[in-house]
Amino acid sequence: MGKSNGKSERETTGLDLEHELPAGDGDDRPSTANPAPAAQAAEASSVEAELQKVKAERDSLLDRLARAQAEFENARRRAAREQQDFRDFATVDAIKSLLPVLDSFERALQAKSEPRDFRSGVELIYKQLQDVLTRMGVQPIQAKGQQFDPHVHEAIEMVETPDAADHEVIEEWQRGYKFKDRLLRPAMVKVAKNPGN
Repeated sequence: MGKSNGKSERETTGLDLEHELPAGDGDDRPSTANPAPAAQAAEASSVEAELQKVKAERDSLLDRLARAQAEFENARRRAAREQQDFRDFATVDAIKSLLPVLDSFERALQAKSEPRDFRSGVELIYKQLQDVLTRMGVQPIQAKGQQFDPHVHEAIEMVETPDAADHEVIEEWQRGYKFKDRLLRPAMVKVAKNPGN
């Protein structure tokens, strides 16, 4: 009985030892608990490639943005320079038109003449200047005898009088001018207020 008992213990002990061994120690079967290192490396490589692609796209967009900003700034500078060139050209043209008037003033000031002759010379120069301004598109605003118009007249004084219509301009203190349809300055005027109206 002792022998059979001993054998049974060995068999039992052998079974127990077999069950007590940790998985993988002495066991050649592959373990499914941890993923394979090759799969982890492939996934990391894929993420790295995607990251590099996104960085390249970002760098490309930033480069395009910088180029677009530079082109816009260059276009803005070019437009400002062209506008300045156009203004300078227009100013030069206007100055050239006024030079003959300046010459006439210089000749009038150098001439030794009677006051009457001097006045007639100044009147001729004034007419010459008016002609130049008319050719440029500058027109005087009609004021005296006209109805007061707040768009082109500036009332400096209102005077009660029965001799003029109500709101009629009876005196012009400073002439107003228009350039084509644009007001350069209003005419400063005295306006009638007729108590009978």
